[in-house]
Amino acid sequence: MIKIIKVDKEDNKTGEIEKLEAHKKGILHRAFSIFIFNKKGEMLLQKRADEKYHGGGLWSNTCCSHPTKEGDIVNQAKKRLIEEMGFETELEKVGLINYKAKVGDLTENEMDHIFFGTYRGSVDPNPEEVSDYRWVSISDLEKEMEEDPEKFTPWFKIIYTKLKKSGQIK
Repeated sequence: MIKIIKVDKEDNKTGEIEKLEAHKKGILHRAFSIFIFNKKGEMLLQKRADEKYHGGGLWSNTCCSHPTKEGDIVNQAKKRLIEEMGFETELEKVGLINYKAKVGDLTENEMDHIFFGTYRGSVDPNPEEVSDYRWVSISDLEKEMEEDPEKFTPWFKIIYTKLKKSGQIK
């Protein structure tokens, strides 16, 4: 049973909650999302493993998860990037986004710490987490999201839109 951090609207810890319970009840909790780009400006997407309890088989940002303890969220994000995608790179925190999204019968209600990184090496994803991955240009991604939005996770579409509107994704 994985416990994650419940937070208030200012991202202050208010307690802990079991991860699935947080998603069943739509409880606000802390999360992080990682967006990795290559030197050409392409974004690395992952296709979530079909067995994931929500969002399985859908395309999403490079990596996302929940910190399980207070402390250095950057190091927790880096560790999760290695666990999911099989590589390490420097990450820069670029923002904090609050969003709420229905995912089937579950609800993502997150204070999401957003990280960007650049990487140009090999990718070795964990098949329990990721069924496929690809690099995609921003223009191709936007066209694909417009033509077939259902193949992307709801949270990715929300976060991407907010980052695009803020100018952080060009």
